[in-house]
Amino acid sequence: MKKESKTSPEPEMLEEYDFDQGKRGKYAQRYADGTNIVLLSPDVARVFPDSESVNKALRRLVEIAQQSTKISS
Repeated sequence: MKKESKTSPEPEMLEEYDFDQGKRGKYAQRYADGTNIVLLSPDVARVFPDSESVNKALRRLVEIAQQSTKISS
C-alpha cells in the first residue's frame, strides 16, 4: 500500500488570477487559419540561430531534392 502524501497538491490556477476582462476564443480563428509549430531536437536547434535560418536550410534542401529527382528521371 502506498502512503498518502501529507501535503496537498499545488492548485492549477492561483487565486489571484483574474479573468473577468478575458475574451474567450480571442485567438481561435488565427490558430485555426494555420499554426504550424515544429519542435527541433536540442542538437539541431543549436545549429540554427533562428527560424529564418531553419527555413532557408530546408528550402535549399527541397531545391536539391527536386533537382536530383529531375536528373534521375
